Amino acid sequence: MKGIRGTLTENAPLGAQSWFRCGGHADLLFQPADADDLAVFLKVWPLTPKKSPPGEGRGSTKTPLPLSGGGLGWGGKSAWGGNLTIIGGMANTIVRDGGIRGATIQLGKPFAEVKVLDGRYIQAGCGALNGNVAAAAVKAGIGGLEFLSGIPGTLGGALRMNAGAYGSEIKDVLIGVNAITRAGHEIRIVLEDLKMSYRHTELPEEMIFTSAILKGVAEDYETVKARITEIKKKRNDTQPIKEKTGGSTFANPPPAELRKAGLPEDTRAWQVVEKVGARGLRVGGAQMSKKHCNFMINTGDATARDLEMLGEEIRKRAKHDLGLTLHWEIQRVGEV
Repeated sequence: MKGIRGTLTENAPLGAQSWFRCGGHADLLFQPADADDLAVFLKVWPLTPKKSPPGEGRGSTKTPLPLSGGGLGWGGKSAWGGNLTIIGGMANTIVRDGGIRGATIQLGKPFAEVKVLDGRYIQAGCGALNGNVAAAAVKAGIGGLEFLSGIPGTLGGALRMNAGAYGSEIKDVLIGVNAITRAGHEIRIVLEDLKMSYRHTELPEEMIFTSAILKGVAEDYETVKARITEIKKKRNDTQPIKEKTGGSTFANPPPAELRKAGLPEDTRAWQVVEKVGARGLRVGGAQMSKKHCNFMINTGDATARDLEMLGEEIRKRAKHDLGLTLHWEIQRVGEV
């Protein structure tokens, strides 16, 4: 592909690289060298998705077109179609067994830099692990960002869903982001224009965050360190972090929906899972953790289908038994 400096990988085993360690492949994985490289890719990748002809795609006996001669030779059309999927660190992602059609974009090491600005601000690339962002803040004596150590995955994914933990959310500490549109234009967006709400950011799905500036409070190093140590201990004590797992499976239900179902407004998702008898529930190799029943785990041989069917069984029970709709917090991408 002319002008592209990043890494292009055909038939990339994304499922095996996800935190659940199961699922399908991506037709084409692009890991850009930097923001300019990402912009170039987006400008040349077809805007209109196209379906694969019968017999092509995952499971086909046909050989994929080679990435030879520095280009795909598509003449404006892709051999994989114009579909585009954006993924982060895959901490809260199920890659379905059928794989991901088209191109998948993942921001890696070139987007993982974390800088301290003016004593109480952090500038971080969206490929940076949330834990590394929190650690940099602690080292610089910046308080208020410790909660990031309790959010698995990368900053980009956390921004996309306005992730939160231990009483704080991304929107509480965000100044603004740098992003690239689907057409390949680099823009800056301030917090107010992101229209963030609980586990939601009001932006087009195909807009890609590349970096962000976060604000904290200048504090004593030992004080900040003590708080992050406490968060890490609490997470270790209450979550199955040593298992093949992701983030929270379901978002906490909105108060209005809880009232409608006759439940207390402070009812959490894990309590709903408990109420429908799903702590420890299994489907194939997938299980709701007994340690924290809003965490789904791969016990060893789970398929992506097992994980998704387990989640859907719990949603079915919640609707039938409680009249409540549970909403997935885990992202599901690809084809079944």
